[in-house]
Amino acid sequence: MIGRWLGRPVNRAQRTSPLAGLRTPPSAGVLSCRVLDPVNEPVVHAEFAVSDSMGRKVVSGGMDPFGSFVTTVPAGEYRLAVSAEGYTPYRATATVGENTLASLGDVTLQVARPPELPAPGDWEIEPAHSSIAFTARHIGLARIHGRFNSFAGAIRIGDRVEQSAMHVLIDAASIDTNVRMRDDHLRSADFLDVRQYPTLEFYSDRFVHKGGNRWAVTGALSLHGVTRTVTLDTEYLGLGNGMEGETRAACRATTELRRDDFTVSWQTMLARGIAVVGPSIRIDLDVQIVPKG
Repeated sequence: MIGRWLGRPVNRAQRTSPLAGLRTPPSAGVLSCRVLDPVNEPVVHAEFAVSDSMGRKVVSGGMDPFGSFVTTVPAGEYRLAVSAEGYTPYRATATVGENTLASLGDVTLQVARPPELPAPGDWEIEPAHSSIAFTARHIGLARIHGRFNSFAGAIRIGDRVEQSAMHVLIDAASIDTNVRMRDDHLRSADFLDVRQYPTLEFYSDRFVHKGGNRWAVTGALSLHGVTRTVTLDTEYLGLGNGMEGETRAACRATTELRRDDFTVSWQTMLARGIAVVGPSIRIDLDVQIVPKG
């Protein structure tokens, strides 16, 4: 009271406590960390995952604008994994006590070596270990997941990867959403019209390195009698060896197609004002390639 009368600030223990602003449940504590790059700048796009001693994921998420995270977990022993594009993953263990802050302080991520690129020459997609999948919304509500079961592709890797080219051919009738009636309708003239347009084709004309293991592969996609420019956001996963010792390269890629760009519509329902399929369709590719021949 005297301090308040004299206008002097009153020191309160909870104001200096690292948990003063956090309300933790009983038997819980707080785990925190700040993630920096080698020049001490925050890695704001890093992601963290916290697992218990049995390896079960407890919580995961991203960093704040300062490269930090703070999370509440039950008291116990934990394993922390921090990862970010272009950096070597960081792993540590931490003990979190009841109503205490377990801070790992500043963690510095080291720049990762880029994965070895495929050798120049002719390669082909290995269908048994590759997939072309898609996700669309049904009547603006639930997501529908599907795939194409039959496809082939050839890639010519240039002396510089930027000079490479790719051709992919997809059997439109192989569309599969695990519901026969729906698949038959998707093959009909209302949608893909597979009798008139039996294939989807993609020809790449540009490979652009975006940094780290990220690439942009741009080309022409022909679907339903219409050709549009499409860019695949591609993550190169590196080289490996198959069961018989053969060299393999792998990548993941995504893109988003606007259905109307390819005049793929359910005309009867659209005429009644019902959008059965959402306006955009997400494409996800997991691809392994092997040397041709």
